[in-house]
Amino acid sequence: MIRELAVVGVGLLGGSVAKAARAGALARRIVGIGRDAARLQPAVDDGTLDAATTDLDAGVRQADFVLLSAPVLAIEGLLERVWRAAADGAVITDVGSTKGNVVRAAERLAASRPLAFVGSHPLAGSEQSGYRVARVDLFRGATVVVTPTDRTELRAVKAATEFWEALGARVSTLDPETHDRSVAAISHLPHLIACALVDGAARVDPAALELAARGFKDTTRIAAGDPDMWTEIFLANRTALSASVDAFGKALADLQRAIAVGDAATLRAVLARIKALREGLR
Repeated sequence: MIRELAVVGVGLLGGSVAKAARAGALARRIVGIGRDAARLQPAVDDGTLDAATTDLDAGVRQADFVLLSAPVLAIEGLLERVWRAAADGAVITDVGSTKGNVVRAAERLAASRPLAFVGSHPLAGSEQSGYRVARVDLFRGATVVVTPTDRTELRAVKAATEFWEALGARVSTLDPETHDRSVAAISHLPHLIACALVDGAARVDPAALELAARGFKDTTRIAAGDPDMWTEIFLANRTALSASVDAFGKALADLQRAIAVGDAATLRAVLARIKALREGLR
C-alpha cells in the first residue's frame, strides 16, 4: 500500500485517480496539490483528499508516490520542482499524453538526484474538464501506457504498473518515441480532424450546423475539448502529429480522387478495406 499519494493537479484525471485510490484503499493518505485552494476544497469536502495545498514543495515532501496530472507543457517545469522537494525513494509518474520531452527531462534530472520516474499515459478522459466531472471508474477497463527506457528503474515500472492495474486499467508498455507516434495517429490526429470537420462544415454553410444530428455530433464530440490543453498537446507532439496529418492527407486524397472521377469500383474497394479495418478494432 502507498503510504502517502500526492496528486499534483486535481482535475478530471487527477481527481479520478484520487477518487479511485480512495475507493480502493490504495493509499493511507492522499494529498491534492493545485494553484487554487477553492478548486481543491470540493475534493476535501467529499472525503477524496485527506488534505489539499497550493504549496507544491510541502505537498510532495512526505509522499512516496507522486502523480503529476497537469497540462503536458507544464509537467516539465513541475517535474523539476518535484524532483527537488520529493522524499528519497519516492516514485514519480505523470499522465501527460506526450512522453518524449517529459522522459528526457526526468533523465536529465536523474543525473543530479536518483529518484525513480516512469512516464504514464492513461487513454481515458472526456471533452469536459475539472474535478466536477472526475469519476471513480474512469480508468476501469481503460488502457494506460507506461513508457520506460533502458535507464528507468525497475521499481518505478513495477510501482506504476501495479498502481494503474489496481485502478482497473490495462497496462501496456512502449518506449516514449513509439508511444508519441502511436498517440499522434489514434488520439491527436482524430481530435485535429474533428476540429477541422466542424470548421469545414461552418465554412460550407453555417446554417448546415443547425441540421447536425447524432452522427455528426458523435464524430465531432471531441472538438469541444479545452482549446488550451489541446494547443499544448498539438505543439508538444508536433513532429509526430505532422507525420500523421501527412498520412491522413494521402488517405483523404485517394478517396477524393475516386469520387472526382466517378470510379465506383475503386471507391467501393477502398471503403470495404477501411470497413474491415474498423470492424477489426476491439
